Amino acid sequence: MTTPDTPSTVDVDRLTRKGLRLAQFTVAYNVIEGAVAITAGLMAGLVSVVGFGIDSGIESIAAILVGLRLSARLRHGDTDENRERRALKLVAGTFFLLAAYVIFVSTQSLVEGEVPSSSPIAIVLLTASIIVMPLLARAKQRVGTQLGGDPLILADAAETRVCVLLSISTLLGVGLYQLTAAAWLDPLAGFVIAAFAIREGREAWEGELVEDDD
Repeated sequence: MTTPDTPSTVDVDRLTRKGLRLAQFTVAYNVIEGAVAITAGLMAGLVSVVGFGIDSGIESIAAILVGLRLSARLRHGDTDENRERRALKLVAGTFFLLAAYVIFVSTQSLVEGEVPSSSPIAIVLLTASIIVMPLLARAKQRVGTQLGGDPLILADAAETRVCVLLSISTLLGVGLYQLTAAAWLDPLAGFVIAAFAIREGREAWEGELVEDDD
């Protein structure tokens, strides 16, 4: 028997499916976002935008892991916790590689005084992310809360909120560069992205994306 605060079996199944759909949307959106960002960033020489695009790919990997866990729950099958934790270690490694790449390229850009080009596409993309990602994070937060504080879905919501912060910091760097022509603003935004990547990498390494079911 369930209490008013405890979701029924039917509600758990419905909410889990909703969480799975949100994870699937996250993967699809971030794959497209990452491809556009990397292309636009390379064409304009914007380090921060390239880093943002790579981070979108990493966010997709995290969402895939969440989706696999939720799919396993729906099938009522056992999951290999050790294998999933090893996968998270690999995800953490990609975050650290991203941070190292962005720091290296940003430092090189500052030392050599490289001047990036303008990129209206990047600005439109980042603006869209600032609109879409908060809504997505809020939807995940709601599902996780309705499932009694599900740690897996709430962690996924936290990942999406970090993506919002990345979008804002990158847009500020690119937008201010467009207004001021101060070339150092782009690599500065790259350093901010590196800091976020290290933070996410540490969380993934510590297993915060996948919590024990109990």
